[in-house]
Amino acid sequence: MDINGQHLNSHHRDTVEHIFRHPLSHNVRWVDVVSLLNAVAETEERHDGRFKVSLGDEIHVFDPPRHKDVDTQMLMDIRRMLKSAGFGPQQGAGEESASE
Repeated sequence: MDINGQHLNSHHRDTVEHIFRHPLSHNVRWVDVVSLLNAVAETEERHDGRFKVSLGDEIHVFDPPRHKDVDTQMLMDIRRMLKSAGFGPQQGAGEESASE
């Protein structure tokens, strides 16, 4: 899949699908989100343990979750950030439909 010039492997595509799943998925692992964000955004793990993400015009700093899965609010923030940058489930450069 090629989205906005970014090639995503199957693992990253699966993570995008989980992030955009309705109803919200409650088992999206933080390590999977970090891997995806590293592939599509400019990322920096800061000295205080927080994770700075620059994607498109947005910059967001995340506190890593205490458990392995991201919480609902973080999931919504990541979803909004990805969507505003043109990322979404089953779409690639605006050509593919969600029917696949």
